[in-house]
Amino acid sequence: LVRMKFLQILSRKPGSLEMLFQIPFCQKQFPYTCLSTSACVYSKKKKGNSYEQVDQEKYKNLVHSVTSYKTSAQTPETILEEDNLLYGPPGKHRPPVKAGTKTPKNWVPLINPSKRILPISSDSNVPMKIELQRTKMPSVTRILQETLSPQQVFYLERWKQKMIEELGKEGFEEYTKNLFLQGHLFHSALESIFLSEEKTAKDQGKDDVVAGYLSSVEHVLEDISEVKALESGVHHETLQYLGLVDCVAKYRGRLCVIDWKTSEKPKPFLQNTYDNPLQVAAYIGAINHDANYDFQVRCGLVVVAYKNGSPAHPHFMDPDLCSQYWNKWLLRLEEYMDKN
Repeated sequence: LVRMKFLQILSRKPGSLEMLFQIPFCQKQFPYTCLSTSACVYSKKKKGNSYEQVDQEKYKNLVHSVTSYKTSAQTPETILEEDNLLYGPPGKHRPPVKAGTKTPKNWVPLINPSKRILPISSDSNVPMKIELQRTKMPSVTRILQETLSPQQVFYLERWKQKMIEELGKEGFEEYTKNLFLQGHLFHSALESIFLSEEKTAKDQGKDDVVAGYLSSVEHVLEDISEVKALESGVHHETLQYLGLVDCVAKYRGRLCVIDWKTSEKPKPFLQNTYDNPLQVAAYIGAINHDANYDFQVRCGLVVVAYKNGSPAHPHFMDPDLCSQYWNKWLLRLEEYMDKN
């Protein structure tokens, strides 16, 4: 009823609004402009559209595009056109080649398919020991040293400088000389064990500098049998490189090229041995292509012995793993040949 009366007064005279909004206990009257505020409270009128405040003449096209589409007006074709204008046409390029997928140019198989395997002779239980022929052919060790990666060179040089700071130049030279001597004595002691057919190192060099190393490999020696070669020279007739193999024997029933290594730090994983697996693969390939050896090898073993006598880490390389390292060796060999 009150609203109806209010509308009747509003329709009659504009001046009568002032009387309507008079407050008895207030001397000041509401101005006419208060009508819009009071009307918003009671009216059901929706809030104003913000686009109404835009200069529609100035932004006519923009306002029209925004208010005319509920979804984006772009299509895949228009997006491609905009991308071509902003960035140009998409570049066509081949995906990068993954590391390790490179294949050698002059690939030679690890196993020699044409090698004749002779029958087992009566004196086959005597390990072979062929003198290393000094020729112009590079050795496996030299090839690996001259094809080290920049990262390997960096870490090797950093270790060298650190040792020189601690020991001095003369002290570092003495340290490296002792390491070489210990390695030589260790290999000689192992050779004596195999030639005397002893499978224990308890009585070998108790007061010697290699006593710890021998104690370290004692559990590995128990798994080695049928030694076929010791400190024997090998050369690859096709690829023209040579080397000196530590040992060829059966490890847990599988014929392996065995490489004995000494270390002051633990190396529980094969990747901790750096280029040693490549060296083993190179020796396997050389034996298989060397006419002096009447057998072929498919497996490898890297044994890391410790001076403090802690159990050595034997790292077995099955045929598949040997093939992988053989390919890596061929790449290093190619790199060396290109440099020289």
